[in-house]
Amino acid sequence: MADEHHDDHGNTVSAWFLTISWIVAWTVAAVAIILGGDLVTWTLIGLGLSVVLAVIAGVMKKAGLGRKSPRPYPQTREAWEAAQKVSATAGNN
Repeated sequence: MADEHHDDHGNTVSAWFLTISWIVAWTVAAVAIILGGDLVTWTLIGLGLSVVLAVIAGVMKKAGLGRKSPRPYPQTREAWEAAQKVSATAGNN
């Protein structure tokens, strides 16, 4: 399976936006808690921001800034082994 080819590995604008924005949101919440903010309040703020940012990333994906084609399903081990046998026998001929 190591010889599989993946086009984008999830490197899309919407994926990077979501990842970076969640890191920022939870870092701000963590710093606020460390500096004496209320744990429950800042946790709820972090959760609320996470939901809002996920919705924004979903809109970005629908606007064409996400994956262009559906995510491929991984092969089963049996299918991969069968493909390897076919390519090995094709290479011997």
